[in-house]
Amino acid sequence: MRRFFAPSENISGKKITIADNKQQHYIKDVLRIKAGQEVIVFDEKTNEYLCSVEKLKPALALNIKKIYPACAIPRNMVLSLACAIPKKSSMDDIVDKLTQLGVDRVIPLETERTIVRLDKKKKELRLGHWRNVAQSASQQSQRSSLPVIEPVQSVKEALSGAKGYDLKLIPTLEGERRSLKDVLRGSGAKNILVFIGPEGDFSPAEVELAKKSGCVAVSLGKEVLRVETAAVAVASYIKFLYQG
Repeated sequence: MRRFFAPSENISGKKITIADNKQQHYIKDVLRIKAGQEVIVFDEKTNEYLCSVEKLKPALALNIKKIYPACAIPRNMVLSLACAIPKKSSMDDIVDKLTQLGVDRVIPLETERTIVRLDKKKKELRLGHWRNVAQSASQQSQRSSLPVIEPVQSVKEALSGAKGYDLKLIPTLEGERRSLKDVLRGSGAKNILVFIGPEGDFSPAEVELAKKSGCVAVSLGKEVLRVETAAVAVASYIKFLYQG
């Protein structure tokens, strides 16, 4: 059954309205969904709704048939990735893939060695775009919640807001490191944050700051991975370990 996102402000009583133009086009013109068809809708609070399509114009209106409250499925781990912004459009792919893998929070990073530099306006535009990418990937992968896509931050800013995690990891290419497997094995961590560095790795000062803030330096193996590869590999490994 098809799944779509609607903000809770568009849900009232037994009715849901989907007013986003792009989403309406996708539902009506691409999927060709008709009145009377059943779909699943989810909101930012992870509530789910079994609905039937009432009408398609002027805005798409749905009738709620059944409500599935938030947190119906217990979570054994919450995973966040703070990832350096790579060159070109690769951050779109990172957000898309991490959303599909079930990552809960993505923090785009500007590090000392990040090549891409965004001004204030571009940061706002990119943030809105990345949130749209996450919404589309959530619907495609049939996950029941949207990941939180944070505004672009520096390493220092991300670390200052990372006090609520019980395990923080920073893969790096130099210095004393532990294997990711050894750190995770038996840790019992329920709220994990992983920093992913840029081309050229984090600077020594950033790694030292991360360690002082409680991060564990880890190795991802002998190969030097691209940013997008490292992000997907780490998220995949951690999700597999906990789900297994």
